[in-house]
Amino acid sequence: MTKTIELSAGAGASAVRRKRFSVTKWYRSGGLSAVLFGIPIVLIFLYFSWGPIVQGVFLSLEKTNLVAPAKWVGLGNFAYVLSDPTLPQAALNTLYFAVLALIVGFPIPILLAVFINELRRWDWLYNTLAYLPAVVPPVAAILLWKFFYEPSKTGIFNTMLGWIGIGPFPWLNSEAMAMPSIVLYATWAGAGATAIIYIAALGTVRTELYEAAEIDGATIWRRIWHITLPQMRNIIFTMMLLQLIGTFQLFTEPFLFTGGGPNNATQTILLKIYNYAFVNGDYGAATALSVLLAVFLGLLSFVYYFVTKKWSRS
Repeated sequence: MTKTIELSAGAGASAVRRKRFSVTKWYRSGGLSAVLFGIPIVLIFLYFSWGPIVQGVFLSLEKTNLVAPAKWVGLGNFAYVLSDPTLPQAALNTLYFAVLALIVGFPIPILLAVFINELRRWDWLYNTLAYLPAVVPPVAAILLWKFFYEPSKTGIFNTMLGWIGIGPFPWLNSEAMAMPSIVLYATWAGAGATAIIYIAALGTVRTELYEAAEIDGATIWRRIWHITLPQMRNIIFTMMLLQLIGTFQLFTEPFLFTGGGPNNATQTILLKIYNYAFVNGDYGAATALSVLLAVFLGLLSFVYYFVTKKWSRS
């Protein structure tokens, strides 16, 4: 017994000796070359990625228009931004868009991906048609849809709806309809690209599960509910988080469609940041609001991760 313990101790000591770090061995195995090769890449990444972030944090503590000398105001920019009477409306509009996009726009790419996956014939054609809106430049697409949203009876959408006796609608000229109209465009523009990701995820689902379900007589809806969605829950939760982050950074659509109107009905956080910087010339306030938005999105991602962590693994 004693001999066995001594042998075990000796083996453990030998393992420790083998695991000891050796500078000579590290150098001969190319460790120094790897460090010298990696340092420039890391420095470039830090400069171009984290450099603007750090600079932005300092800029949020200054009052500047990037022309006159900057004046240190500390947390004054944050106090100014938070006391802006139009900020709650912009925040509510952004939240309204996020909720609408989640309810209306999030399920559509999943259903589109499942539909294309179930057809199993001419799938390349359906993939192309689904992805086509993502190929159109956003500015051109928005200007085209703005033409479609013409509020008169001769507008494209109002003419089509008039065929079945509906309308005309004011679309972007109405406070109640402006944001849903933007959500409709955003869903059209982003559904195809997102569906392609879901189609790729569907390729990882084991086909024997579908075959067993078909043998048991499961309908397509039961196969989707009990096989497809559970197998895709990780990618679904990830895409939901990315959509939430993207919707809270809404800018291009309200800027080109309505400019924040009518009556600030489509004013969003990022549009307000733009107005602070390029309309009022107050880059300190714009950066302060950007920092607040970044902190909020960070906290949202943190909470979302822990809320969905259990569901992702179940």
